[in-house]
This record gives sequence, structure tokens and C-alpha cells, in this order.
Amino acid sequence: MATEAAILGDGAALVLFSGGQDSATCLAWALDRFDHVETLGFDYGQRHRVELDRRAVLRDGMGRIDPAWVGRLGEDHTVALDALGKISETALTRESAIGFEASGLPNTFVPGRNIVFLTFAAALAYRRGIRHVVGGMCETDYSGYPDCRDDTIKALQVALNLGMERRFVLHTPLMWLDKAQTWSLAEALGGRDLVDLIVEDSHTCYLGERGERHSWGYGCGTCPACKLRAEGFARFTAA
Repeated sequence: MATEAAILGDGAALVLFSGGQDSATCLAWALDRFDHVETLGFDYGQRHRVELDRRAVLRDGMGRIDPAWVGRLGEDHTVALDALGKISETALTRESAIGFEASGLPNTFVPGRNIVFLTFAAALAYRRGIRHVVGGMCETDYSGYPDCRDDTIKALQVALNLGMERRFVLHTPLMWLDKAQTWSLAEALGGRDLVDLIVEDSHTCYLGERGERHSWGYGCGTCPACKLRAEGFARFTAA
């Protein structure tokens, strides 16, 4: 991760970029709106760590979709958050069957993950002189994670602005979109080329499977993330 300071101004954005469908769509959304866009990924011991390997491929692919995006795409940053994985004990960070806890929450929920991610993102944005932070959180088609809810993001924005004496804006362009609409947004932003890039090179599967190629991309096809992606793609292509 780069350490030099920079003042990039109000025309810059930092995108939480995991290498998945949603974050890839958010990256295209930011490249369409901001003059300078940097990306940030986290390694927290996730089972589907293969998603991190897709980030560079997706960034390169974005530059081929729209010539204007090449000049806007800035640095990529990565942060190791091993401690988060070690204390979470969830199906995303250990070998266990995916299901539901007694509380009703999926056992893939990593407590505090998005709160930690956005806090680190804001700290990096502070140092880089970036005001806008973009994340793929969504409470329309999602797995029931409480830290994906709009109220959580709004509350966190207030806390970060107070705690860092800044006026960050946390953007969640997918918040009120279902997965079919997310695919449609990708098409609107980058045409069929962007849809094909996301299908081929992004990763969503919780189990990290990239063996079988489905119409919607690679994955086990049975975990909650694969099902959401597959069902959304089917509705998108049928529209």
C-alpha cells in the first residue's frame, strides 16, 4: 500500500473493491462520475480469498472498456486484517457448513466487517485527501447482514465525520437495487463489455470455487452468494 500523502480533492473517490460483482459495478459507477478513483481491498482470512486475485484482472479490464476510465483509475491499496478473521469464527473465515445461527443471522456474517472496512477506508481517504468513499452495501437483495443496512451506513458516516473532523460522503449506489438491477446498472455504465467482464472475472462464491463456469460466472452454484448472483442474472437476461 502506498504511503505518500496526496491531496486529490473533491473530484476523487476511494472504492471498497473486493473483486466481486458488486464492488466491480461500484468501481465502474465511480469511474463514470469522478476524475480520480482509487481502490482498496482487504485480506481478512476469508475462505473465498480467490476474490483478491481477481482485483487486478478487473482493474485492467475496466481500462479497456472506456478510454476515459484509464486516466481516472488511480492507485490500488490493500490492507491485511488477519485479526478480524481470527476473532470472527464464521463460515466465511473457517471451514464449516453455511447455515443460520440461533439469532436468525447467516453464519457467514462477519461481525463488524463493514464497520471496520469503512473505518480503514476513511482513514486512508483522510491521508490521501479523498472525500468520497464508495461501497457495495445493499439491503434489497442481500444476506441479512445488519452492517449492510442504509441506517448503519448513515450512522457510520456521522461517526467518521465527527471522529476525523472531515466531511466524508459514503456512497452506496447499490443500496436500493436488487441483483437484476445491479446487472442492469453495469450494462448501463459499460455496455455488454462490462457485463461480460464481471461475469468472467469477478468472484462471488463464498466457497471460493472457480472450477465450473456458469452463464453468470464461476462458483459452486449452491451457496447464498451464488444463488443471489445466478437468480439476478437470470432475471436480467430475461428482461
